[in-house]
Amino acid sequence: MTNKKILVFFPDGVGLRNFAFTKFKEIGEQRGNQIIYWNNTVFPLKEELGYDEVKIETQKIHPLTPFYCRIRKHIELNVSQKKFNDKVYATYKFPFNYNGFKNTLMTVFIRIQIGLNSSEKGVLRIRKRINQLERSTTKYEYCKKQLQEIKPDLVFCTTQRASQSISALLAAKDLGIPTLTFVYSWDNVPKAMQLVETDYYCVWSDLMKKEMLQYYPFIKENQLIVTGTPQFEPHYDESLLQTREDFFAQYNLDLNKKYICFSGDDETTSPLDQYYLEDLANAVRKLNVDGYNLGIIYRKCPVDTTSRYNKVIEANQDIIAVIDPLWQAMGKQWNEVFPTKADLQLLHNVCVHSELVTNVCSSTVFDFVAHNKPCIYYNYEQPQLKKGIRDIGQNYKYVHFRSMPSPEAAIFCTDKKQLANQIKAVLDGKLSNVSEGKKWYKIVAGKTPTKASEKIWDAVDSIVK
Repeated sequence: MTNKKILVFFPDGVGLRNFAFTKFKEIGEQRGNQIIYWNNTVFPLKEELGYDEVKIETQKIHPLTPFYCRIRKHIELNVSQKKFNDKVYATYKFPFNYNGFKNTLMTVFIRIQIGLNSSEKGVLRIRKRINQLERSTTKYEYCKKQLQEIKPDLVFCTTQRASQSISALLAAKDLGIPTLTFVYSWDNVPKAMQLVETDYYCVWSDLMKKEMLQYYPFIKENQLIVTGTPQFEPHYDESLLQTREDFFAQYNLDLNKKYICFSGDDETTSPLDQYYLEDLANAVRKLNVDGYNLGIIYRKCPVDTTSRYNKVIEANQDIIAVIDPLWQAMGKQWNEVFPTKADLQLLHNVCVHSELVTNVCSSTVFDFVAHNKPCIYYNYEQPQLKKGIRDIGQNYKYVHFRSMPSPEAAIFCTDKKQLANQIKAVLDGKLSNVSEGKKWYKIVAGKTPTKASEKIWDAVDSIVK
């Protein structure tokens, strides 16, 4: 029993699902820890969940920090491209903005800084500059004062990629408070999304540990702790399971049908995603004529607010059931749409009560593999593709897809004419990626996906001791 005061820091809402809605808090308290949530978001943890929280009301980072963060990202990607002799890193960059005098001026400034600092030493100079800027802010002083009042034994930051976290973690380090962060997503390390520098880092797997050492020479091996991710733990929580009858009744599904889940993507990843949904609807119609009784569960990307799917859904109301993620919008920006605890149960049951999932390159392959369900990845161009629209084939060239143990770790549909036959083969038990997909899941998410929260608390315990 540690009996320590642990400050769980939410710089933004992405960590809510992993660290507020799972059993993470319960496990920590069972070990005797006092857990306080340090909340930089508009999500009301006290009101919604009854959690002990301290709100961060001062939100402003230094006005130059976003520009230097972009400079840092570009330089790190340049260094990786040269170091590994690999052009894929250039595809992680967003285009420069030359619209208007002000944007052009800032772009020129950014490009000069990139040119002057494109080396590993240059990365360190820019990181040092970001820290100098953030230490000069009122937010730094505000967070430092809060920490002096709370006196935590450790600050645990729930994501490594938020600029809102930099000043708060610097304040903790300057006060001698141990800091620990969690690398949020399976693709974040190669994409140069490591914004914060802490004493220790929780990573998903041995693969992610290896990546951290490759991309960040200033991080030492003893700072990296392999824990897994709480992201997949709800899939093993039997208390979340609804019967088929109850789930189908709640969402007005047809008990006589078998359902295929279409997991939607954000507009950046898959700008023509609606046409893949249309292809799936056409494939389902074809199979239904052949005697199959199929429907589609359409689960949109939680932060997608576009209307691009509406026409396809309206034209296929007889086979497409829309089950939206149970997320809450607490503002107009994409990062003000927050997950809810109820959505963990919803996703669990969508996986259980679907025959398979189809999507463009989503990590839902692992959600479904956890339930022994196959995944078909769309990997063909749409005829609507034209200049200025991003080709989804680029996604599968990214570094994180190189972790696949074999091409059979997912079922790739490379031609829409194949789709109906591939679905038929899956339903008939003749085609599956589950066996290889589980190997991939273990490589990416670690060997013990049910124990991630416990392992993170093991890390916390060892640090505070």
